[in-house]
Amino acid sequence: MNNRERGSAGEDLAVEYLTKKGYHILQRNFRFDRGEIDIVAQQGEELVFVEVKARRTVSYGEPEDALTPAKCEQIRRVAEGYMLEHGIDGVSPRFDVVAIMLDEKTPVIRHLEDAF
Repeated sequence: MNNRERGSAGEDLAVEYLTKKGYHILQRNFRFDRGEIDIVAQQGEELVFVEVKARRTVSYGEPEDALTPAKCEQIRRVAEGYMLEHGIDGVSPRFDVVAIMLDEKTPVIRHLEDAF
């Protein structure tokens, strides 16, 4: 499985996980300018932007360790673009991370709400 396939598999697992938790998935892979948000969802009245990080091993750290301050800032800018394009105003979005370890027979999923 290459990185693109692993990322896609991770996003599919994250969508399934979030849906089971009652999230309504609004969009996947939203692109704005040079950035992308993996999942845009709604949980109750909250607008949630979700970054998915999937790994096979922890050789380079936990999946969420790949989320740098620069990446967080990029996600915030893309979220602003999403809200602008969809006419959403006066809402403070939430930013979550779904970290997935794919090295097990059964993937291990950790959901970090309001991660940054």
